[in-house]
Amino acid sequence: MDSHLSPHHRDTIDRIFSHPSSANVEWREVLALLQSLGAADGASNGKFRITLGPEIRVFSAPQGKDIDMPMIVDLRRMLRGAGYEPAALGGPAVVG
Repeated sequence: MDSHLSPHHRDTIDRIFSHPSSANVEWREVLALLQSLGAADGASNGKFRITLGPEIRVFSAPQGKDIDMPMIVDLRRMLRGAGYEPAALGGPAVVG
């Protein structure tokens, strides 16, 4: 399932799951990751329908370039539920 993830997308997943959370996770990188997973459908008004595993959420593009903490928490849960986290991808284990 992870063979199609580029090193750049793996790095984005690492930053989403890092503890403490990085404040420098850019929306464009998250969107590129989600699009590579086939999980993002563009909607109108800057909103995107994200489907990962059993979860479906609609995210609005942030005002700035970086995503906020509530979005990081949601993405962690969704990515983990769909089997995408650093430990599952051969990276370091995530504790927390």
